Amino acid sequence: MAMQEVALRKRQQISKANRTMFLWVAGASALVGIGIVVAVLLTQRGLFNEKILAVKGHTLSTLEQNIKNVATLKQQIQVMNTNQALTDSMVPGETQPIRVVLDALPSEANSSAFGSSLQQYFLNDPSLQVEAFNVDPVAGVESQDASSATTRTATPVGGTAASANGTITFGFAVSTDGTNISALKTLLQKLERSIRTINVTNLKVEMQSKRIVLTVSGEAYYEPAVTVQLKDQVEKP
Repeated sequence: MAMQEVALRKRQQISKANRTMFLWVAGASALVGIGIVVAVLLTQRGLFNEKILAVKGHTLSTLEQNIKNVATLKQQIQVMNTNQALTDSMVPGETQPIRVVLDALPSEANSSAFGSSLQQYFLNDPSLQVEAFNVDPVAGVESQDASSATTRTATPVGGTAASANGTITFGFAVSTDGTNISALKTLLQKLERSIRTINVTNLKVEMQSKRIVLTVSGEAYYEPAVTVQLKDQVEKP
């Protein structure tokens, strides 16, 4: 009996030691696992912070460069305001010669305003009879309904369609007495000397009975304004 009791106690002690060892090993493994997870999280957080600092540094350098560019731009505008050629081309009522550049290449399409300008400043010769006139609204920028286009007749001149690439297409046909060809020459000179950037793409002169008909198709241009603004950027770890 004594031997059996001794063997039983030994087995109990061995079992207890095994459980204790298992608990120590499990605890140590858990601590090691937690340490590894914490180390990984800290490493990721550190890398993310470095990424944020790099983005902030890039933003700061961009802002600093923009501030320098603004100062340079102001100087260039001041120089252009002393340009005699721009001063001579100023429209009555304007105070800064730089406005001539903006008039030559406006920031908005506004085909209706361009059509009105053609009628008032180019086709206003009383010796000219407007046979047809149209300005196409810019596709994708201006409305395509009838109110967007400036027209005098239902007859379109020129077969090109307007597009959203900074181009306004137009066309017109005018006629005059066969002995008054100088009026047509003056009209073409006005188009050539216009402050507004105009490119004549097609020109045709026809003799109809005792009248001369001039048909013109062309393009005017504009440069869409660029908006500079700060925006929020989401960075993910």
